[in-house]
Amino acid sequence: MATSAVARETVFALRRQIAKIEGTLPERLQAPADAAPVDAPRDPTADVTPKNITPKNLTIVRRGLAVAPPDAFLRTGAEGLDTALSGGLPKAALSEIHGAATRDAGAVAGFALSLVSLILKQEPRLPVLWIGTAEIFREAGFPYARGLHRLFGIEPEQLLFSEAPRLVDALWTAEEAARMTVLAAVILEIRGSPQRLDLTATRRLHARAQSAGRPVFLLRQAGEPEPTAAPVRFVLSAAPSAPRQTIAGPVAGSIGRPAFTVSIGKSRTALPGQFTLEWNPDERSFEERRAGERRQEPAANPVPVVSASRRGKDPAPASGAVLAFAAVGSPAAGDQPSPGERAAHRRPRRAG
Repeated sequence: MATSAVARETVFALRRQIAKIEGTLPERLQAPADAAPVDAPRDPTADVTPKNITPKNLTIVRRGLAVAPPDAFLRTGAEGLDTALSGGLPKAALSEIHGAATRDAGAVAGFALSLVSLILKQEPRLPVLWIGTAEIFREAGFPYARGLHRLFGIEPEQLLFSEAPRLVDALWTAEEAARMTVLAAVILEIRGSPQRLDLTATRRLHARAQSAGRPVFLLRQAGEPEPTAAPVRFVLSAAPSAPRQTIAGPVAGSIGRPAFTVSIGKSRTALPGQFTLEWNPDERSFEERRAGERRQEPAANPVPVVSASRRGKDPAPASGAVLAFAAVGSPAAGDQPSPGERAAHRRPRRAG
């Protein structure tokens, strides 16, 4: 029994050395500060079980991040999610937040603003830069100023917006902003699955976030999950809200705190999992909803969902309203427009 214990201790020391060199072990390793070296003489009858472990003796080893102190991670406050992420979301890294459909844009933006609110607890006066193309702002809109302050404690003047005409301009702006330490965080919102958003582009964003020590949040709207350099990918959707709680009990038919269904789609340190989180705007922290807790039943949504766009050179244009007209008076299949009509058809449409 003692021989096997010594062997385990030797393996532990070897794995720790490998982790320091390569950063490839996802486990949380710990060892007592007063432990003797591996090659020192040992008493075969001695108890080698680590005792009296203190936080300062704790070393967190995460794949891709080598050895990092505990304050390198952003704790959400939801114990289940933080434990699954081996301590929380890495601060100096690119993190991907994915919404499967455009209708999830509000939930994705709300979750990102919640994470920014957690960061601003430590850096309350730093601004935040939100970058996107004109198309994404047209489809998803902008945050409401009063809601920013009420729900997230973010002053409207702290949130800066950069609307780029093209995706290549948005990526360039995000790369330059990720270098700056005067920003608390950088948010890059992209719609669809454009070709320019590939591993090379995301590696550059991740490297700049690591160098500056600031987080970069990549918001993906209505796109397919694809390989990126982000260590963590969250898949977001809105969760049914619980009724508002009062001293007399829950108010029937009321709407309580914002809730999110958060799935770990990809992580270098955690297995896939799903959590239902509620955002507490007063404490500015997440709370995990327990199984079986009472909540509002979601209403049926009769609107059809457009499939996610696939990779293309340019983002797909926004879909407009589809109008149906009766077939009365429509031209026959072989009819051709007159020469005067052809010229009008070639001209672009003008609003009004």
